Amino acid sequence: MIRFFERIGGEAIYFLEQAGRMGIFLAACVLQSLLPPYKIYPIVKQIHTIGARSAFVIFFTGAFTGMALGLQGYYTLQKFGSEALLGSAVSLTLIRELGPVLTALMVIGRAGSAMCSEIGIMRNSEQIDALDCMAIDPIKFLMVPKLIASICVLPLLTFIFDVVGIYGGYLVGSGLLDLSAGTYFQAMYSSVDWLDIRLGLVKSLVFGLVVVWICCAKGYYLQCERSGGFGAEGVSRTTTDAVVLASVLVLVWNYLIGAYML
Repeated sequence: MIRFFERIGGEAIYFLEQAGRMGIFLAACVLQSLLPPYKIYPIVKQIHTIGARSAFVIFFTGAFTGMALGLQGYYTLQKFGSEALLGSAVSLTLIRELGPVLTALMVIGRAGSAMCSEIGIMRNSEQIDALDCMAIDPIKFLMVPKLIASICVLPLLTFIFDVVGIYGGYLVGSGLLDLSAGTYFQAMYSSVDWLDIRLGLVKSLVFGLVVVWICCAKGYYLQCERSGGFGAEGVSRTTTDAVVLASVLVLVWNYLIGAYML
């Protein structure tokens, strides 16, 4: 019985330590991003890494997500005699929910894992300690460009996902299901308003922050991870944990933001 309570206490202390480290890391990143000097080239480089290299994946995923929504949405609405509302169903689903969420999940899988492993390897090889010895703030030097780039890029990638997905639903509705283009787009125009677009924009901004926060913090505190530690195996386990935790937090914040702004 004593060992049981010791285990519970140990888990609680470990959770609190992790939460404290992650909170301090986030506060330091936000603070350093607001303080000069501002270096443009590292930010542009990260925009290319996180955004441009993810564009094809986002385009491909958005197209088939929109096509699947168009196909399944048409047969669902047909049961209620509301096929004309297909454009409204596809556009609202993408703009409010699936666009920001799936974009963030794709970025986590493609860029977030790379960021975590990069920072983890730098910690593993003592490169971050070397930056400290040279009086270079690792947060300012490594994390801030990624944070700014992610916040700038996620809304743009979400916009691409939404537009491609809407046209993917249109191709299915018009090409396979004989729904006229006017009916599809008129339903979208009459149902989508600024509140829906604002919701998707806020979600994408928050998700951009979450991606960099979790993935970079996991790599930065590699030696503090219970499943991590030093070595190649530790980096791989920490990267897996970062991807899982970031994905779960994206889904959690998707609900919280939606409930608050509904």
